[in-house]
Amino acid sequence: MGQIKIFGTREELHPIREKLSAVLHECVMDAFQYPKEKKAHRFIYIDADSYFYFETRTPKHTIIEINLFEGRSIEAKKKLYKLLFERFEKELGISNMDLEITLFESPKYNWGIRGKSGDELDLNYKVEV
Repeated sequence: MGQIKIFGTREELHPIREKLSAVLHECVMDAFQYPKEKKAHRFIYIDADSYFYFETRTPKHTIIEINLFEGRSIEAKKKLYKLLFERFEKELGISNMDLEITLFESPKYNWGIRGKSGDELDLNYKVEV
């Protein structure tokens, strides 16, 4: 299971939100062998006058936070970062300097989904990749 939050200014992210979501999900599917139908993306827009970032960043600065079950290998995580950096630059024009990604992992039993604890769910995908 995964919940993904994408932070950035409305002016930059809103016009590309559908394409960004598609690129992001393709990367997650590839790196984590994630099912196509498991897509939970939330765009959180920050007013430009309330968004402060390093001088080396641009208004395209985008932060991605991914909450997921623990179990992915370090190699799978690094593959995800690599895919995101490559594809965001190539397909969305968001440079590596303007993209930050953080994974937040927790045990399945810390999730409540569909009336059950996450560790009681029958999943149609592997977590240990």
